[in-house]
Amino acid sequence: MRTLLPLLAFIAFNAAPIIGADLETKPQGEQFAKFEPVKAPVYDSLYLKQDDRLAIIGDSITEQKMYSRIIETYLTVALPELKISARQYGWSGETAEGFKKRMTQDCLRFKPTIATLCYGMNDHRYKPYDEKTAAWYRDNYGTVAKNLKDAGARVVIGSPGPIGKMPHWVKTATGTVEDLNLHLCAFRNIDIELAQEHGVRFADVFWPMFTSFYAAKEKYGAGYEVPGSDGVHPDWAGQTVMAYAFLTALGCDGDIGTITVDLARNGATASSGHTVTKADADGVNLSSTRYPFCATGVADKHNSIRSGMTLVPFMHELSRFTLIANGGKDAKYSVTWGTESRTYTAEQLTAGVNLADDFTVNPFSDAFKKVDEAVLKKQQYETEQIKNQFHGRAGKADIEKTATETEAIRAPLAAAIATAMVPLSHTIKIAPAP
Repeated sequence: MRTLLPLLAFIAFNAAPIIGADLETKPQGEQFAKFEPVKAPVYDSLYLKQDDRLAIIGDSITEQKMYSRIIETYLTVALPELKISARQYGWSGETAEGFKKRMTQDCLRFKPTIATLCYGMNDHRYKPYDEKTAAWYRDNYGTVAKNLKDAGARVVIGSPGPIGKMPHWVKTATGTVEDLNLHLCAFRNIDIELAQEHGVRFADVFWPMFTSFYAAKEKYGAGYEVPGSDGVHPDWAGQTVMAYAFLTALGCDGDIGTITVDLARNGATASSGHTVTKADADGVNLSSTRYPFCATGVADKHNSIRSGMTLVPFMHELSRFTLIANGGKDAKYSVTWGTESRTYTAEQLTAGVNLADDFTVNPFSDAFKKVDEAVLKKQQYETEQIKNQFHGRAGKADIEKTATETEAIRAPLAAAIATAMVPLSHTIKIAPAP
């Protein structure tokens, strides 16, 4: 059998169309004509393990603490039984080479067991593709993945995202926006090859963001910017697409829970993570230790997580809290969950409805917010710990002492996340609708 690696290398180093390659399906439109994205692998098994220590690594887009926050909060609430801890290592302006130089001091000392990487934006130097830059990127990104793997960590190599406009702060930028995105797409193809070479996973950030860039403008208007208002740093919608890419690469299946109700007998059962404490004509009372992902916001704004969830199947694939109701004799039913109500047909309830998607505000919302706020506080300190302490005066004087002292500050911030994740009692009421 002919190996895929030479083909991938050829595609990665040539931006021109490749005939016969196994490529992603492209939407219609001349804006996609020159792009030849190699088909990304699909993973159907969980990459995470019990008590994993996750390192979320990248440049300023990671340092924004947005997609990293979505990932950590999601893993905390959706998979609490795994007891995963996380650290974010975002550093503004960084390349894979930059992280390679600091990874032993900043990251490997904490013995990560799994890591996500997101480089390429600064590595492509905001210029059209050339083989010298690609070789430099390949070498450094591959070395980072290898060093993490050699240290005992499973790795997800994330591609860079696209740009939406020429960034104003990059004085050396050359070429057109299309030139730069072709360069970033070539890096994406290199990343698929690197993941195969090193036996690790790949997260496709570029292609979902690039295609949704155009789809969102068509759906929501010209002012909607998936890559962010500055063309490089995504707001919440784009960051949601990024989080989706990494969470699916980690193999998260999104099955938060299923509640099955027998309307004829007023009985109910629940899947793992949820316990039925009472079921009668007044509703189904539940105690839940797993939460769906809760996000509010305007559906047509690029600063909204909820909006980002319309660009990729985030809720369908990653956050399903399913209600199934059988045995109903009426055509329609009103479902009340918390302070909100929705009407469904009997057929819809028999097939199952995703309450987490349909109820933007729900009984989990306040508890979820507390976990998310605790995650943010910890991640904010991690930037202070690494950038200002490890690489500041204290760290340069005595890195071991600085590590010990800063860990004493971080520890209660990490503990606060676990403290915020408490069992939640809630009720689902189902009644015939007029």
